[in-house]
Amino acid sequence: MASRPIKYIFVTGGVLSSLGKGLASASIGALLEARGLTITFLKLDPYLNIDPGTMNPFQHGEVYVTGDGAETDLDLGHYERFTHARMGKVNNVTAGQIYDAVLGKERRGDYLGGTVQVIPHVTDEIKARIHQAADAVDVLIVEVGGTVGDIESHPFLEAIRQVRTDVGRENVCYIHMALVPFIKTAGELKTKPAQHSVKDLRTVGIAPDIILCRTDRLLPKSVKAKIALFCNVDEDAVITAKDVETIYEVPLILHNEGLDDKIGQQLNIWSGRPRLKAWQDLVHLANHPECEISIGMVGKYVELTEAYKSLNEALYHGGFANKARVRIEYFDSEKLDDLAVLGDVDGILVPHGFGVRGVDGKIAAARFAREMSVPYLGICFGMQFAVVDYARHVAGLESAHSTEVDEHTPHPVIDILPEQRAISEKGGTMRLGAYPCDILPGTRAHEAYGRDRIEERHRHRYEFNPAYRDRLTEAGLVLSGTSPDGRLVEIVELRDHPWYLACQFHPEFSSTPFRPHPLFVAFVGAAVKRAAERG
Repeated sequence: MASRPIKYIFVTGGVLSSLGKGLASASIGALLEARGLTITFLKLDPYLNIDPGTMNPFQHGEVYVTGDGAETDLDLGHYERFTHARMGKVNNVTAGQIYDAVLGKERRGDYLGGTVQVIPHVTDEIKARIHQAADAVDVLIVEVGGTVGDIESHPFLEAIRQVRTDVGRENVCYIHMALVPFIKTAGELKTKPAQHSVKDLRTVGIAPDIILCRTDRLLPKSVKAKIALFCNVDEDAVITAKDVETIYEVPLILHNEGLDDKIGQQLNIWSGRPRLKAWQDLVHLANHPECEISIGMVGKYVELTEAYKSLNEALYHGGFANKARVRIEYFDSEKLDDLAVLGDVDGILVPHGFGVRGVDGKIAAARFAREMSVPYLGICFGMQFAVVDYARHVAGLESAHSTEVDEHTPHPVIDILPEQRAISEKGGTMRLGAYPCDILPGTRAHEAYGRDRIEERHRHRYEFNPAYRDRLTEAGLVLSGTSPDGRLVEIVELRDHPWYLACQFHPEFSSTPFRPHPLFVAFVGAAVKRAAERG
């Protein structure tokens, strides 16, 4: 019996970046999953970096880490939060990886002395990665990063154009996302940006089957008809991608616009009606909370909140579990001179980071939460500086620090382990991906997780220095999570505190709206309790 052909959906964008292609792709996946189809994703990024691991968060936003240790684009976080698909190294491909692979083959002689060109060598490599990601699923959703018209995107657009010829017209759907702005002074929705964007796409040989119109309101029939006429698509293929209060409403908006029906028609997929009650219940819960709390996030990338995308969403997920709306207040750790501003929040979170900027503010925030009995959650850097604070101000280790910040500290409570010192390549000393952790019974960590062993994703270079384990535990610091061999400290917490816990790993990467991460559920729950007690 022949297997069903794999279907391919390619999502492109025009006019400008940050239109929401990632959320749209994730929502398409959610709708198709709700119809009983198996799906996965691929993000094609046209930049020449091998991966975003060494890119400045102000430029790129969050680096999302998969279970197999890949440093990837933040859109892979959307894919995992919206669906059951699990992402890995095969699900994010950059132009840097493509050119690196092609040049490596050329050096080995794989091309038998032929002239290496963008077509067919680069495009064939891109197509090979597309087919690799499509293994054992009904539908592969491919998001093409960047904007149509960008010079670096051309090889990717040419590759996805060829895929339709390779696998058959009925197995490919092109979805293009474009801006339809409302001009207040004219009182009109303007379709020209979308028209020109589609024109650019057609110049590379791709005619979109469906157009997603990013706008702040539902498009009237007359506007849809105009876009359909000038862009040569069916009128029911013009879909409103409207701004929403919560991103988890996007699948419902797109379903109401008929997107999943149109995709099924285009790809000749038979499936039942989607089961969307869980999404409807989630949106109702998000829009009708029983209470509202504030979480103060003290970090150094707060001017670009995309740098903390998974953290933000994990906090909201913790809010859903506690029937609470979480309002995040951002504090720049470089400018945190008056700690009194933290007195008004219901919980304090110190997130990850690298380098020396803003360190004093993070240490001060950890100390404030500890001394003022404010619920505290530290992530990665937030754990390391909670340890530094405790070492300095409780254990009596004056000038204790991390050697990442102060190489000459007399008490390196956070340090690179001996086996890492000889590695010079950036990233070579990083601990990346999922690692197991044993939880100490009778601790807050064990209470939250409800089990003795967990597995969490890591992205860090420096570790809790085991030479200071006895000194800090004698001073009252609880080491509630360690690697199975007991060598690496993963979680620390305090006993005589309403809720104070910090972890070396990144729990936010495995949190979803339907499966909120236990630590965020517990942390937000503690903040809800504090808010109620304060009245």
